[in-house]
Amino acid sequence: MYVATLIANSEKKNLSTLILEDVVNSLGGINYNILGSNIAADILLESEPLNFEIIWKKLQKDEIDIILQPIKDRRKKILLADMDSTIIQQECIDELADEAGVGSRVAGITKRAMNGELDFEEALIERVRLLKGLPTKTIDNVLKTRITLMPGAQKLIKTMKYNGCYCSLVSGGFTDFTAAISKLLGFDENRANTLIHENNKLSGEVQFPILGKQAKVDALNDIIKKQGCDYNDVIAVGDGANDLGMLTKAGMGVALHAKPMVAAQCSARLNFANLEGLLYLQGYTDQEIIK
Repeated sequence: MYVATLIANSEKKNLSTLILEDVVNSLGGINYNILGSNIAADILLESEPLNFEIIWKKLQKDEIDIILQPIKDRRKKILLADMDSTIIQQECIDELADEAGVGSRVAGITKRAMNGELDFEEALIERVRLLKGLPTKTIDNVLKTRITLMPGAQKLIKTMKYNGCYCSLVSGGFTDFTAAISKLLGFDENRANTLIHENNKLSGEVQFPILGKQAKVDALNDIIKKQGCDYNDVIAVGDGANDLGMLTKAGMGVALHAKPMVAAQCSARLNFANLEGLLYLQGYTDQEIIK
């Protein structure tokens, strides 16, 4: 048995009965179940439909995502989440760079690195070098004034934790930020890169080894071993090229508002939904989601 989950744009909430019934008929669905009024629904299927991509493209025009998966074991025991542009709406290094007066230069490098056009480690070293001399207190200021949570982040972590899930924040960013975000949301752990501080200023260096694409896969392997689980027990979410390793190995790898080259390699793509969409993907209803 398969389930196709439809999730509408988080702001529009335009999943009407008319649209839903049309998709049920087009996919040859058995029946459907409403997860959230006008925003999310499951369609039960006996087999994988051959016209799924056609339906996906059609729904994208209405800003509605649809994800197909086996219905068995869809509720996961582990959440592995990227931070920048995933759990939070910003790229932390870009915000620091803006404070240092090199914002546009660093943002350009970040964009190319997340698109897979540059080697992640080399790009990170280059960007951190441009932050040399920035007062350490700038980090706290950026956290307070520039960083905002991705909509749905609190509901996601609270609901998964309530249901006994282990939640890990695994970022190619920096521990100065992941520690704060992890504590705020209630993650069980956080892993990231460490900026080196000297005399209350950034030295322009990052501690080795750098947590990049392979390190996220290593983190995934380490966590499932410690939790006594396997890949199928994991839902991972991210948006950049350095997330692809963990996204493709996890039982459910979700490309959230992802770069085109990342979305192209993931079967679960959320282009319009917010982080609450990860709960709908697992079959949680509005009544089960902790507000």
